[in-house]
Amino acid sequence: MSHKTKSLPPVRRLVTGHRNGRATCISDAQYETNLIPSGDAEMALIWTAPDLPVDNNDSVDGRERDAGVTLKGGSVIRVVDMLPGAASPMHRTNSLDYGIVMSGQLQLELDDGEIHSLKPTDIVVQRGTIHRWVNPSDSETCRIVFVLTEATAAIVDGAPLEEVHP
Repeated sequence: MSHKTKSLPPVRRLVTGHRNGRATCISDAQYETNLIPSGDAEMALIWTAPDLPVDNNDSVDGRERDAGVTLKGGSVIRVVDMLPGAASPMHRTNSLDYGIVMSGQLQLELDDGEIHSLKPTDIVVQRGTIHRWVNPSDSETCRIVFVLTEATAAIVDGAPLEEVHP
């Protein structure tokens, strides 16, 4: 099993808003990623929004909102540091996910056996399919940014595919 590592720097989050009708920075902070219970990755929640379209008048700090993997009816952005040699369990959510590899290498494994190798600047558009993430490196953490929005379940043979949570 992989262990917690701090090989990557904290994530900086800058949030803009309005003060007296003018654009301003309302928050500029750094956040460490934290080990998740499965032990395969560290994560930092960056922001959530409970609805789409987003209400830009909502004064709640999106990082403080309770969010699971996805946020029903809304959106989530998080940073995931896949630890060296680690693999996530196979999983599926009813969401549309944009994954942007920032550093390291990562493999996307699909349930048909296909494995796709990803490198920095590669982008994955994950559309409710069952998959797992594998970091093939034995020494380098892979940082990937995910933006998740709620989506309808994919329909196969007339029935919606169920979510699969580890």
